[in-house]
Amino acid sequence: MIAGILKEPTGEHRVAFMPEQAEVLVKKGITVYIESSIGNSAYADDDSYTSKGAEIKSRYEILSNASILFTIQPLSAIDIELLKENVVLIGIYQPFSNIQLIKELAEKKVTLFSMDMLPRTTRAQSMDVLSSQANIAGYKAVILAASFYPKYFPMFMTAAGTIAPAKVLILGAGVAGLQAIATARRLGAVVEVFDTRPAVKEEVMSLGGKFIEVEGAADPSAAGGYAVEQTEEYKQKQHQRIADAAAKADIIITTAQIPGKSAPVLITEAMLNAMKPGSVIIDLAAATGGNTAKTINAQKIKYNDVTIVGDSNLPATMPADASKLYGKNILNFLQLIINKDGQLNLNFEDDLVKGSCITHNGEIVNERVKALI
Repeated sequence: MIAGILKEPTGEHRVAFMPEQAEVLVKKGITVYIESSIGNSAYADDDSYTSKGAEIKSRYEILSNASILFTIQPLSAIDIELLKENVVLIGIYQPFSNIQLIKELAEKKVTLFSMDMLPRTTRAQSMDVLSSQANIAGYKAVILAASFYPKYFPMFMTAAGTIAPAKVLILGAGVAGLQAIATARRLGAVVEVFDTRPAVKEEVMSLGGKFIEVEGAADPSAAGGYAVEQTEEYKQKQHQRIADAAAKADIIITTAQIPGKSAPVLITEAMLNAMKPGSVIIDLAAATGGNTAKTINAQKIKYNDVTIVGDSNLPATMPADASKLYGKNILNFLQLIINKDGQLNLNFEDDLVKGSCITHNGEIVNERVKALI
């Protein structure tokens, strides 16, 4: 079997497999093709791959010969044209937002595993690319905020006077939010946290954050760890509590997303107008519309002396570790679909295999995706 590791689009500095992970495939008897300079941005040169047994091939050769392909970002329409039938494709395809692309892959008889659709169960933790990458995003969001914030994060007592600590508000206590809490606290900030899931209160407090409680949240237990739609009454209460906290905050980090829908706007224009001059917002939900009324994806803007950074791809700014973690997640997933002899063995009785498979045998097979068509 031939496995192909493809170079990512411009602006994406991560790579699906680092050399040591490519070596694992080679040891299974799998032929590994890579594009030249595939890992340069992640500080892994071609020699580090070839020394582990990988072979350098052109993109055309990889696309037209591989039985299984690994990416992070989706393939382009031109790439898809070159694929052979029944190839297995593994990456992050965000099918709810890319329905036309999913249709094209189905027509091409590609078997697509979209890792962002992996059921978020205890068994899947070692394969959860969203969590491994969100962890990095939460850390980097705080570091980025500190670089734009015109004051100190920690409290300082000096002969010239006392500097008060920065006040950080984090909206969403998922993996990214929890890492942001831990990082902000290590830098000496005072941290408040809002989340619609009351169950995360204990985790927030264990990291040194203060949990903002709003009564009447909808039950999120069936949402796989994501946020869910809330009642209008709850949204009004939420709005007021967030408005009060935002007006006092120096830094806001937003992480709230709902699968298949636009990100909820939690920081309105009125809230932005009430924020302190010099405040900073890092919006990790920018790719799905953003959690502020003024977020622009992949841009840093100034609004009323508030810096708003819309960036949903912060893991790409730390490509070496992000690639290492992503590749390890994929290797763990491969144990479910590749046998000991290095051959594909797709067991759709396995809930993780079934849940992450989007297209197979010329059809869209994921029920949640089919429901959108």
